[in-house]
Amino acid sequence: VQLQASGGGLVQPGGSLRLSCAASGSIFSINDMGWYRQVPGKQRELVARITSGGSTNYADSVMGRFTISRDNAKNTVYLQMNSLKLEDTAVYYCKVRAVAAVYWGQGTQVTVSS
Repeated sequence: VQLQASGGGLVQPGGSLRLSCAASGSIFSINDMGWYRQVPGKQRELVARITSGGSTNYADSVMGRFTISRDNAKNTVYLQMNSLKLEDTAVYYCKVRAVAAVYWGQGTQVTVSS
């Protein structure tokens, strides 16, 4: 199973980015899909998560600015990030929780800078 994340990059404050993470391989019964982020010296933190039924939860710091969605037919999860702030700079990781295992993507760098 592989998770391929894409969409990171450099953006100015107030800008937008859309992250994608596609799961491939023999993966069955995906439950939750989510995005986490990590900056050097800090623990990885949850950004947003979406269940198989479409329920979502977000970190307080991104509420109202980020939107998570998923395409079950494509085993893909997305993170639309709007009104980006300097403090959103981090490596973003996707995570997929299936019935018998948890998978992590390789991380994609998001840098918010003027």
